[in-house]
Amino acid sequence: MSALRIGFVLFPNLTQLDFTGPLQVLHRMPGATTVLAAKTRAPVPSDCGLDLLPTTTFAECGPLDLLCVPGGFGVDGAIEDDETLSFVREQGSRATYVTSVCTGAFVLGAAGLLQGKRATTHWAYHHLLPRVGATPVKARVVRDGNTFTGGGVTAGIDFALRVVAELAGEAAARSIQLAIEYDPAPPFDGGSPERALAETTEAVRGRFAKRLAAFDLLLAKARRD
Repeated sequence: MSALRIGFVLFPNLTQLDFTGPLQVLHRMPGATTVLAAKTRAPVPSDCGLDLLPTTTFAECGPLDLLCVPGGFGVDGAIEDDETLSFVREQGSRATYVTSVCTGAFVLGAAGLLQGKRATTHWAYHHLLPRVGATPVKARVVRDGNTFTGGGVTAGIDFALRVVAELAGEAAARSIQLAIEYDPAPPFDGGSPERALAETTEAVRGRFAKRLAAFDLLLAKARRD
């Protein structure tokens, strides 16, 4: 396949695995080059103490063939940051593929890139997708035209393998899956609300409750602005 320029958007307090999972898969795709774009070249703190080093700035980035936006609690700040939203909006309007992982979908949505699109995100935030004009679909990965959205955190690996299969063929995707030994066998069958114990789901929902209320207000404000 011809060269494909893939760009990840970095912002403070993003969820590290939302970014590094897809990066590990997509950088192995034949013909692909990856860039990590942020407002400056200063290290960007993730949500787990790991600083991420951008390879380019928004101003210097140049056109991307595939745009990927990770999620995390830092999405709040990204949605309210004009420079970040302008970069996502501009790149997304001309990229061949527009993608997100987890709550990164809301950054795409705030930039106007999910209007009328089917999409997914982290299960706890799924019901808020209409706030940004998207139609929620419960799935690990959802494609609508040139837009791919992945569910929460670990779904980024599934999403990236789907993208590789689409762009480089199933054989390439299968080879990458084997190379990274992506063969999930979790100790508990409880990685989604549908399969988790009821008490576990309620406990996790409780931890998200305050955050969700504030995030809902933020989305409402962003829509008015």
